[in-house]
Amino acid sequence: MFVFVAACGENTGTQGTTDEIPEGAVMAPMFEVDPMWPKPLPNHWVLGSAIGVSVDSQDHIWIIHRGNGNARTELGAAQDPPTGECCLPAPNIIEYDQEGNLLHSWGGPGDGYDWPTSNHGIGVDPMDNLWIGGNGGNDAHILVFAQDGTFLKQFGKPGARRAPRFDEENPSYVGNSKDTENFGRVAKISFDAAANEAYIADGYLNKRVAVIDIETGEFKRYWGAYGNEPDDANLGRYNPDEPLVKQFRTPVHAAEPSNDGFVYVCDRPNNRIQVFQKDGTYVMEKVIAKNTLGDGSTWDIAFSKDAEQKFLYLADGKNMKVYVILRETMEILTSFGDGGRQPGQFFAVHSIATDSKGNIYTTETYEGKRVQKFVYKGLGPVKDKDQGVVWPVATN
Repeated sequence: MFVFVAACGENTGTQGTTDEIPEGAVMAPMFEVDPMWPKPLPNHWVLGSAIGVSVDSQDHIWIIHRGNGNARTELGAAQDPPTGECCLPAPNIIEYDQEGNLLHSWGGPGDGYDWPTSNHGIGVDPMDNLWIGGNGGNDAHILVFAQDGTFLKQFGKPGARRAPRFDEENPSYVGNSKDTENFGRVAKISFDAAANEAYIADGYLNKRVAVIDIETGEFKRYWGAYGNEPDDANLGRYNPDEPLVKQFRTPVHAAEPSNDGFVYVCDRPNNRIQVFQKDGTYVMEKVIAKNTLGDGSTWDIAFSKDAEQKFLYLADGKNMKVYVILRETMEILTSFGDGGRQPGQFFAVHSIATDSKGNIYTTETYEGKRVQKFVYKGLGPVKDKDQGVVWPVATN
């Protein structure tokens, strides 16, 4: 049952006047797409699959994309010899300001570190350093860079993986999910500043959440679905008519700690968010779009920017939308977006982040290959459970 929700801390205004809001109306954050954001890139640059987004302490927006590999062969100017004037892959990591101006760009292989074979996810730690993982076949490591691209640290080594084996004494499959030195194709990295910990959605090979020390990379703990010891057995394809399985399926796509001591985990192919205490104790789960097959419905999570983080925003790349969820009850209040290539539509919305003003930023993978900004417009009464495209309202 819907409940009335007080205004978010980041903006106490609402859409419309109080007289226009029906008594007992369900209130939720409202957004409009900014169709002019970001500004065009220079140098004939284009994005590949945009696979991660994060916001730093200055409200600068960082994205990571896949501009190498097959994308390079599709672009005339990138071929040797060039077959046309356009186009060239943009550097893998791009920094924008609030107005959508390009500030800096860099990324790619270099001395002293192992660049992932397939970029996946970017996170900003409490010192504003950038952490990246990768979901390529041999990616078993994490890289940390300063914002100017200076390499700082590497945790784990590429290729450090093994096939799961069955443990006869403690019946379960043992693989990288119990490795305390390397990872298994990391999807996303998030942070708990107060505890100086990084939460690793680990990921495309492993079936766990791993927690490490931000400074040293020391493993502190890890867990699987329901707080169980992770088991690397192949669970087969998801079937919505079967009981929910007791382990994560790959990919474990996000593990986001909240201010009040919980961790929200996207178990993507199982169409669920599982909630834990920070020590891995299971609390609850929420199934989203149960009948979604293939890529699943739970891709990435961001929180509203009020101190209580009252709302959770969930990117659903398969169903091409963003859900607005009341975090206390995990009830879906509304959603926005639709499949397509125009502003406000999505093609595989993959990653999501919020800035200090409550604005939302999304990236799209596969053939989406873009970043979008959705401007926070305050709280408003929910009129539609599925809003579709949240196009700007015309003003005189």
